[in-house]
Amino acid sequence: MSKPYGYVSDKEAFVKRLHRIEGQVRGIERMVDDERYCVDILTQIAATTTALESLAFQILEGHVESCVAGALSSGDAEVAADKSRELLEAVHRFSRTK
Repeated sequence: MSKPYGYVSDKEAFVKRLHRIEGQVRGIERMVDDERYCVDILTQIAATTTALESLAFQILEGHVESCVAGALSSGDAEVAADKSRELLEAVHRFSRTK
């Protein structure tokens, strides 16, 4: 059996957090529907974005500590190189969103 992904041990907490973020998004939708003040909506969007980014960093950290570390310690240079390349691509994708 392969080692679980880095987030799996905290999966329940991640799911709860995602549900809270989903609630934030629904709240933004209600604000738009209610024609609330622009800056108030932008403030909520910023808070939601921050919550998603924080979650992403936690998942990225778990990925490095489990998937990448496992590949590097496997002794298989090709697997280690592939996982390192994958990590860098993920970091680049994530950093482009800022």
